[in-house]
Amino acid sequence: MDRLFKRAWWLPGPHLQTLWAALIRRKLFLSITNERVELPDGDFLDLAWVGKGSGPIVIVLHGLNGSIHSPYIRGILDTIAKQGWRGVLMHFRGCSGVPNRLARAYHSGDTADLHYIVQTLSQREPHTPLFAIGYSLGGNVLLKWLGENGSCHPLKAAVAISIPFELSKTVARLNTGFSRIYQWRLLRELLSAHQNKFTQIAEPLPFGNIKCFRTLYEFDNAITAPLHGFKNALDYYTQSSSRQYLKLIQTPTLIVHAQNDPFTTLNAIPQQHEVSAAVSLELPESGGHVGFISGKYPWRPIYWLEQKIICYLVSYLD
Repeated sequence: MDRLFKRAWWLPGPHLQTLWAALIRRKLFLSITNERVELPDGDFLDLAWVGKGSGPIVIVLHGLNGSIHSPYIRGILDTIAKQGWRGVLMHFRGCSGVPNRLARAYHSGDTADLHYIVQTLSQREPHTPLFAIGYSLGGNVLLKWLGENGSCHPLKAAVAISIPFELSKTVARLNTGFSRIYQWRLLRELLSAHQNKFTQIAEPLPFGNIKCFRTLYEFDNAITAPLHGFKNALDYYTQSSSRQYLKLIQTPTLIVHAQNDPFTTLNAIPQQHEVSAAVSLELPESGGHVGFISGKYPWRPIYWLEQKIICYLVSYLD
């Protein structure tokens, strides 16, 4: 594979890369084994496993509103299985198609569930190499968790893709220009998925009706923040952004983020001096958001990102 990303000539700009990956990519068949893990607080997480045998395990974290049905998730799980490894998608609470039991759901800075799953899998197979991959929101969670835990965890290496390094800047970007299309879709999916949460907010919704939400900021300020113990949206964004944790990471970690990502601004992307020596920061000029599609022909696209991820993880096997 090409070490550096070279975008497909037939997918110029950030939006075509983003939309092709999300909407046009054909659905891959996967042989999936489902597992439900009970959590200490009485809630649960649904895991989706691919691959057989006793090879390395790769934990995969999806983005906002993602699931086993997301094309990028199926793509990386298929690649992991073909490598002869085992992949496990950790559905965040309520994202597997089954509502979670508690009032809380999940958010960009919620690292407790990832910690529990990492420890659970490590205890089951203490001698099996363990890796993690996070996309978008899931990548933010992964980077924050890595920074919080330093070297006190069993992961050998990690990869984070298309990160909302500063949540406030991501939310602001999604409220401008064509990126409003992404905000509209994300907001519609959030409102549909979390209908049962709205009646559990202590304070009345300031908008009176959930359909009055027009931005992710409004949703986070009225729903995400109070459900998860934050004062308001700004407090949530400040505490949960991963950028402030990058210097603390001690695990070999690859970050791949396109400079033209339509979910973030250029000034939200960290510079080399902001990350620890354990972090490899790759910032291609193009690639969109979880796109990174190369190849000479539209009928033969190359999903460069999946090849890049596997090559990186392979280099950290003993």
